[in-house]
Amino acid sequence: MTRTRRPRSHDGAGARLLARCAVAAVLGVVAVPLFALGGGGLLVLAAGFLGVIVGSAGIWWFLAHHGAVRLFGALVATAAPVGVLVFYAQDGLWQSALILGVCWGTALVCARAALRRSRPERPMRAAPAAPPQRPVLIMNPRSGGGKVGRFGLVQRAEKLGARVILLDPSVRTDVAVLAREAVAGGADLLGVAGGDGTQAEVAMVAAEHGLPFLVVSAGTRNHFAMDLGLDRADPARCLDALTDGEELKIDLGEVAGRTFVNTVSFGVYADVVQSPEYRDDKAGTALDLMPGLLVGEGVRRLGARVDGTALSDQQALLVSNNPYVSPDEVGGGGRRPRLDGGELGVLGIRVESAAQAADLAVRGAQSTGMTVMTARRVEVTADTAEIPVAVDGEALRMSTPVVCTVRPGALRVLVPRDRPGVVPTPRVDWRRLVELALGRTERSPAPGRTESDPALGRAESDPALGRAESDPALGRTERSPEGEHRA
Repeated sequence: MTRTRRPRSHDGAGARLLARCAVAAVLGVVAVPLFALGGGGLLVLAAGFLGVIVGSAGIWWFLAHHGAVRLFGALVATAAPVGVLVFYAQDGLWQSALILGVCWGTALVCARAALRRSRPERPMRAAPAAPPQRPVLIMNPRSGGGKVGRFGLVQRAEKLGARVILLDPSVRTDVAVLAREAVAGGADLLGVAGGDGTQAEVAMVAAEHGLPFLVVSAGTRNHFAMDLGLDRADPARCLDALTDGEELKIDLGEVAGRTFVNTVSFGVYADVVQSPEYRDDKAGTALDLMPGLLVGEGVRRLGARVDGTALSDQQALLVSNNPYVSPDEVGGGGRRPRLDGGELGVLGIRVESAAQAADLAVRGAQSTGMTVMTARRVEVTADTAEIPVAVDGEALRMSTPVVCTVRPGALRVLVPRDRPGVVPTPRVDWRRLVELALGRTERSPAPGRTESDPALGRAESDPALGRAESDPALGRTERSPEGEHRA
C-alpha cells in the first residue's frame, strides 16, 4: 500500500544541524580513544564490549538451564557489569569511560531529535464528534489494582450521563455478551475501563455495529491507551471525551476471528502464560518453564508465512496491530506511532545458544536471531494441531494454522480533544542520518515515483497530483483524496 507523502518539515536547517552534531559525536566516540585518550580509550571500549557479551551469555545460561548452570549464569550476569566498573575504577579509566559515555549519549539524543524534526510523524487524523446520548461503559473494579474505585470513575461517568456496568470480580463474565446487550438496549457508544484484553472484546462489538468506542486507561499497562495518546496517569481524563471529544478511525487486528488491539504472541511467552500459576507468580513461573521452552529435544518451533515470505524454526513470534517504532522496545514500553497504517508488525526471535544471545544483545534488530517485518496477513504453523496463543495478554489455544490479518479503519474511537498525545522516539537509522547531515534527504522524488520511509517501513507516493487543502482540526495543510494512490 502506498500513501500520500506527508508534508516536509519546515525545520530542515535545524534537523541538518542536529544530524551533523550526532555524526560528530559518533566520530568522537571513535576518535577520542585513538587520539585523545591513547590506549585508555581503547581499553574502555574493549572492556565495555566484553562486559555486554559476557553478561548476555550469563543471562542466557540463567534462563535456559536449571541447577548449577543457572546459578553460574546468574553469577556471570552479575559479575560482568560489576567487573567492568571495578576495572574502570582501579585502572583510572573512569574518566575515559565518562567522556565516551557523554559522546555516545549526545549522539543518540541529537540523532533522534534530527530524525524527528526532519520527518515528524503525522498524528492520526481526528474528526469532530458529537457527544453520545446513550453511552454505556463496562468497568472492571480490579483492573490496574483498583483504579476504577481510586479515581472515582463510576461516579464521574454517571455524572456525565453514562450508564455503567460494573463487573463482579468473583464471577466470570463474557463482556462481549454484555456489550451486545447494551447495543440491543439502545447504546450509541460502548466503552471500557479495564485491561487491554477486555478492551479488545468490547471493541470487536463496537466495530461490528459501527458504534464509537471509548477507552478508559484503568488497566495495568494500558498499551492501547498509550498509543491513542490518552492520559494513563489520570484515567478520569479519558471520560472528558463524553462531552468534548473527537473521533479517530483506527485499525483492528484479527486472529482466527478474534479481535486484538495490541499484540498476538506465539511461542515462548504464549506457553508461559498458559500456566495456571502465572498470574500469581509471573517471574517464578517463567523461570521454572523457560529451560524446557528454550533448549532440548521437545522444544516447539514455529513457522510462519508473512505475506509471501516464509519464516521457519522460530522460538517466538509477535504480531502487532501496526508496527512498533523500534522492535528492540516491544514489550518494554515501546510505542506504535500510528494505529491507522493498515498493516501488521511482525517480530520473530530464534536464539539457541549463549553466542546468539550475545549477538542479539549487541546488534539488536540487526542480529541474525531477530526478524522484523510488516505484512497484511500472517499465517503461523506448527507441527501440532493446536498451539498456545496469547491475545492481548489473554491465554488461549488455537488450531493451526493460525491466521492474523488487519482490518484497516475498522474501529471508531472517541478520545478527548485535550489529551497528552504521543511523541514516539524514532528508530535511529544511521544511514538516513548521514544523508540528512549531508543535506541529501530533502530531495523530492520524480513525479509518480514512490519514496521509502525507513522509520515506518512502507512507501509513500509523490503528492504532485494532489491539491492542498486546509485542515482546521489538525492545524496543517493536507492533500486531497485526488492525490492519494493505493496499491
